[in-house]
Amino acid sequence: MLNKKTSFIAAALSILFVTGCYYDKEELLYPGSGNINCSGVVPSYTADVRPLLQTKCNTSGCHNAASGAGSVVLETHTQVASKKARINQRCVIEKTMPPTGPLTPSELKTLKCWIDAGAPNN
Repeated sequence: MLNKKTSFIAAALSILFVTGCYYDKEELLYPGSGNINCSGVVPSYTADVRPLLQTKCNTSGCHNAASGAGSVVLETHTQVASKKARINQRCVIEKTMPPTGPLTPSELKTLKCWIDAGAPNN
């Protein structure tokens, strides 16, 4: 009886161990997110990032001062820079923002390269 119980527990633990651990590859989960080359590219917040956010993010009903969807306002450099990790995750990697559809490859590159450069206020 003890032997059957021990064998069952060992089998159950083995199944949990094998199925419980795995490594996700970003490119497999989110195709197109890992092939953006930012070498030599530093987008300007004022000329590139702010206009993108004004048309895609801080519009009526989304991340503006009046709405603050998810308590996130993206109108100033300070507000945007403080959320750069979340913006990268939702817009560049997961492509779940904006809710109207993913950004274009050019827009993705602008955001990713600006974030990778440290989100400068330039």
